[in-house]
Amino acid sequence: MKEKGKLIVISGPSGAGKSTVVNAAIKGREDMCFSTSVTTRAPRPGEVDGKDYFFITPERFAEMVERDELLEHAEYVAHSYGTPRAFVQRQMDAGFNVILDIEVQGARQVKEKMPEAVLIFILPPSMEELRRRLILRGTDSMETIEARLTRAREELKEASRYDYIIINDRLEEAAEEFAAILLAERCRYAQRKDFLETV
Repeated sequence: MKEKGKLIVISGPSGAGKSTVVNAAIKGREDMCFSTSVTTRAPRPGEVDGKDYFFITPERFAEMVERDELLEHAEYVAHSYGTPRAFVQRQMDAGFNVILDIEVQGARQVKEKMPEAVLIFILPPSMEELRRRLILRGTDSMETIEARLTRAREELKEASRYDYIIINDRLEEAAEEFAAILLAERCRYAQRKDFLETV
């Protein structure tokens, strides 16, 4: 009996290592996929419609919002972005766990529309370590890094809304914790109650 997949929402400060943890945890697994967002911006060179994003018109985006076809949506640099409910549902029905890496405001919207979504907040071990990682990345000015740290402190206030907290101090342990959450969620009563009727 094929089990339905889960929607796994990941949030955390920039520099916390979200992608690194997730990719380490799901390496070699075939039951995982990443959510594909819709956007009103034009494709960049090399981007593929339906893989990187679903590229749509502002009119179509407004229509999706009106029809409640998005689990969450936001504006960023004059363009709209959102998570299409139908895409996520199709992947889950096919047995995939769908990973959605999103900011705290979007995560709140998703949880309201899909209460069964699993929310995981990934944290650095300390603000000092987060600062160090952001500096090591070498992609931002000190002014931008300070803005990211201020933003991180704001995001931490939302952590209590999440189902699980992972502290990314050692990558291996953080990846193990992520994998353990996936396993625990798969064994929930709500996930397997239909199976009981077939025993």
